[in-house]
Amino acid sequence: MRTRLANRSARLLLAAAAATALAATTTACGPEDNGAAAPAASASTSTDASDGAESGTGGTDSGSEDSGSEAGAGADKGGDKGAGEGGVGQSCGTNDLDLTLTPKSQAGGYYQVTAKAKSGITCYLDVNTPSVAFGSKPEGVASPVGQGGEDPIKLSGSAVAYTGISPKTTKEDGGVEFENVIVSVTDEDPNPAELALPEPAVVEKPIVTNWSTNPGETVPVIV
Repeated sequence: MRTRLANRSARLLLAAAAATALAATTTACGPEDNGAAAPAASASTSTDASDGAESGTGGTDSGSEDSGSEAGAGADKGGDKGAGEGGVGQSCGTNDLDLTLTPKSQAGGYYQVTAKAKSGITCYLDVNTPSVAFGSKPEGVASPVGQGGEDPIKLSGSAVAYTGISPKTTKEDGGVEFENVIVSVTDEDPNPAELALPEPAVVEKPIVTNWSTNPGETVPVIV
């Protein structure tokens, strides 16, 4: 009986000692582990946040520079858009203009054509010489004589340009009679204007001057 009690007491003492040792170990290790772990986690979070901030800043700078460059390039391209051959603006098409024909008595008789931009339109006559023809045959096409000429001529509001057309430059009898003349700003213009003559004209080897803002420079003569 004593032996059993002694054994039981010994086991109880061992269990109590083990529990005391375990509690002491937990108490000694806990604060050290917690104290070490917290700074480590804090340092890691701080580093990650710092890295993220740096990455975000770098991304922002890069995006800003790229956007600025692209915007600048777009602006440059946009500045070129719509420029005429002279790089000054919209080129005039025949349908952008109001054309009027007036008979003149100088130099044996010729027709002065006045070009004015239609209301609300601003454009430039980039080509010096208009395309002029009486009828559709080659012999009715007016040859340029190189008089006058300004390149380009801006037409807007009340601004006008002039050209002179002589239907006949030969002294002999002959030629073909026409009641209209076809005028366009270029040979390729899809919308030429057909102007009625005040009376039928005999046409033979016609000529035409360049556009000019000075009507005195558009009296067609063969030099």
